[in-house]
Amino acid sequence: MDRLIYLSMSGAKAAMQRQDVLANNLANVSTTGFRAEMAAFRAVPVLGDGATTRAFALETTIGYDAKPGPVSSTGNPLDVAMDGNAWLAVQALDGTEAYTRAGALQVNAEGTLVTPSGLPVNGDGGPITLPAGAVPEISADGTVSARLGNAAPEVVGRLKLVTPEAPLTRGNDGLFRGADGDLPADAAARLQSGALEGSNVSPVETMVAMIAAARQFEQQMKMLQGAEQREQAASRLLGPQIG
Repeated sequence: MDRLIYLSMSGAKAAMQRQDVLANNLANVSTTGFRAEMAAFRAVPVLGDGATTRAFALETTIGYDAKPGPVSSTGNPLDVAMDGNAWLAVQALDGTEAYTRAGALQVNAEGTLVTPSGLPVNGDGGPITLPAGAVPEISADGTVSARLGNAAPEVVGRLKLVTPEAPLTRGNDGLFRGADGDLPADAAARLQSGALEGSNVSPVETMVAMIAAARQFEQQMKMLQGAEQREQAASRLLGPQIG
């Protein structure tokens, strides 16, 4: 059987995987702090007898687009947008430390500072708890203060901000983690209070890429059909002749 069938199948599979990645990016175009996922593929020549004139499409390292998203002012004292390559440390559901750029923080019923999904935000000394009825304030270095009435603000903790030297790894829960475990707090990391960072996904670029991936898939399917037609023609030519 012609190897072109398998080659076209691998190309069509790669195009479908790229469509899945692009569709997920487009669905998160309005997600706070979202980092666009990137799909990469490489051509691997088919080894064997004869010339290596054909190649498979194989998936390579999957990463994310590290460029920052647009920052918009909200006026909410619990909203924070990390500057530069700073990330906010949170406690994931499995108990491990993870990192996010989504800074829409909230205070739960116990007074603990959490993410919108309820994950505790890590501080220098563990989770940060605010007194009931206190007005929160977050400074540029991540220091969290609480003010009760007309009293002076009281420091209740400091957000753990990290600056990874190497790219982080995205988990199935959408959070990022260091390749070698927990990262140390960066005292020089800064944030902007009362603002949120948007998704870095470009809707126009993503839709154009989806159209291109769809055309690539159609081309691979045409190659499959062509290989099938040639296989059928060869069978008729080489088959037994009835005279």
